[in-house]
Amino acid sequence: MTSALLPTYARAPIAFERGEGAWLEARGGERYLDFGAGIAVNALGHTHPHLVAALTEQAGKLWHTSNLFEIPEGERLGRRLVDATFADVAFFANSGAEANEAAIKMARKYHAAGGHPERFRIITIEGAFHGRTLATIAAGGQQKYIEGFGPKVDGFDQVPFGDHDALRAAIGPETAAILIEPIQGEGGVRPVPPQCLRGLRALCDEHGILLIMDEVQTGVGRTGKLFAYEWAGAAPDIMSAAKGIGGGFPLGVCLATAEAARGMTAGSHGTTFGGNPLAMAVGNAVLDVVLSDGFLDHVQRMGLILKQRLAALQDRHPSVIADIRGEGLMLGLKLHVPNTAFTAAARDAHLLVIPAGDNVVRLLPPLIITEADVAEAVTRLDTAAGRLGTRLRGAAE
Repeated sequence: MTSALLPTYARAPIAFERGEGAWLEARGGERYLDFGAGIAVNALGHTHPHLVAALTEQAGKLWHTSNLFEIPEGERLGRRLVDATFADVAFFANSGAEANEAAIKMARKYHAAGGHPERFRIITIEGAFHGRTLATIAAGGQQKYIEGFGPKVDGFDQVPFGDHDALRAAIGPETAAILIEPIQGEGGVRPVPPQCLRGLRALCDEHGILLIMDEVQTGVGRTGKLFAYEWAGAAPDIMSAAKGIGGGFPLGVCLATAEAARGMTAGSHGTTFGGNPLAMAVGNAVLDVVLSDGFLDHVQRMGLILKQRLAALQDRHPSVIADIRGEGLMLGLKLHVPNTAFTAAARDAHLLVIPAGDNVVRLLPPLIITEADVAEAVTRLDTAAGRLGTRLRGAAE
């Protein structure tokens, strides 16, 4: 039977029925080790008991009231995020794209509130991904996402990744902000060096513009810090987060300093579902775990072990794996073979990984993985790489 769903996804022919921890079970009973985590969403794995309990308890009390009324659990989650970061205020949404829309509007409104509405343009980085709305595909600048959707939304100026001279030259009298991912995810797990983030902070201060960091994929413990900007010691003015913050429940947030948010007054922005009681209950439950003693240390330790094991894997398969990138449990394998072929070979070995730009596959496991999970994943990656290497040798002969 033909699917009734819009064919915008090239779905793998697997349907999962249940999950536990870092493992998924398909309808046929086959078990898969999940090193994709729903594209960095299932930060605490599948059916984490604390998240299930929080969602179940809240579902039995109240789902939705709208933002016409106070939402105590939202006040609590906002306060916890503010206390743990650079920010003074939080705006809750449902996704990373919505969090980035709020960040873009906030940066423009900041300058308008200061008497400079002409300062609306935002500098972004080639290869970035900020969402699928008309504004965020323009911000990302990738033609494959823009093509066919009419004129590109104005107000975004892309510069090449790592080109500091081009970035400085792009700043003009209409520039409002610089928007950057500390590590490009969709763009191929390309980290921005800490000294470059510190340089961006100084550049923004020099020109009176705002620094926006998109931490939709890097945030909530993914790199071994609560947020990746902490590695550089360079705080943004505005930051978006989503994915892991809800542990699988749709949740996004835009965090900002009070100064950066000065233009966002009553009625200037809003959302129907953002910050509802169900989402807030789960978001607080995620923070309970991620902020618990030793949790981020565990992420750093597992990230180091995985990176070391991947280095050994690269040594065994130099014709398949070209490089290893990333931080914490956001790692990428730069490949000599097509990343789609590697993803399929890993799936054949019952391991789930995620393709990315620059011919990279992403390893984004749940943050609760064990050393045994790492060992099992590397064994399955070894199998996948071995099969692809054999094909390469056969083709060469």
